[in-house]
Amino acid sequence: MKENEVLNDLLGYDGLKIIQNPEMFNFSLDSTLLGDYATLNKNAKSIVDLCTGNAPVPLFLSLRSKNAHITGVEIQEMSYDLATRNVAVNGLEDRIKIVQGDLKGIHEKLGKYAHDVVTCNPPYFKVNPDSNLNKNDYLTIARHEVLATLDDVVKEASLLLKQGGRFAMVHRPDRLIDIIETFRKYKIEPKRMRLVYPRINREANVLLIEGIKGGNPGNLRIENPLFVYENEKSLNYSQEILDLFMLGKKE
Repeated sequence: MKENEVLNDLLGYDGLKIIQNPEMFNFSLDSTLLGDYATLNKNAKSIVDLCTGNAPVPLFLSLRSKNAHITGVEIQEMSYDLATRNVAVNGLEDRIKIVQGDLKGIHEKLGKYAHDVVTCNPPYFKVNPDSNLNKNDYLTIARHEVLATLDDVVKEASLLLKQGGRFAMVHRPDRLIDIIETFRKYKIEPKRMRLVYPRINREANVLLIEGIKGGNPGNLRIENPLFVYENEKSLNYSQEILDLFMLGKKE
């Protein structure tokens, strides 16, 4: 490993490891939630993860689907390097490929209308004169719409997906109207949505949403809320989060 890097367990997942650099954007609960939320049926043979970072989502998805080929797309060179080595350290080179490049137009390299599932944990924040941008360029690009906007992400997902393919994304609840409008702009019909709350009696701070390319309008299902902590004051994770981490499951 390189200077400042650490090798962590990928939560409780089947012995998977992930190399991280504390100076860069490391994987978070959001990536775990997305990896669990995306619908993967037996027909899902080709998956693309946009804004893949150091590849936590492809690693999660590799456990859920043994037959699919997964491609992660990352624009930042250092994150791409970490992602490539994370695939190698877990011996998954035959099932996961990491591509470095701008997600805008990536369908020209990966194939237009050719994929069953697209996932994305994109930059959440718009850039405006009042934006509090991090001095660390890696963090700024990961968190703010500097190199890719919501419109860019959804447009590319639509160009990558087959008709009937699914796009799953994690984002912020305060962008919900933008998200639904943009999904429909690019012919992806929202079909499932779940809000994640840090605690009971707190506002939601994470949004999970999935749409179908060319799906019939309507019938959006609002799923049960997910609470991260077990009660308002507890520092213990809820049972559902523990199960997601595979730390709460009984032998």
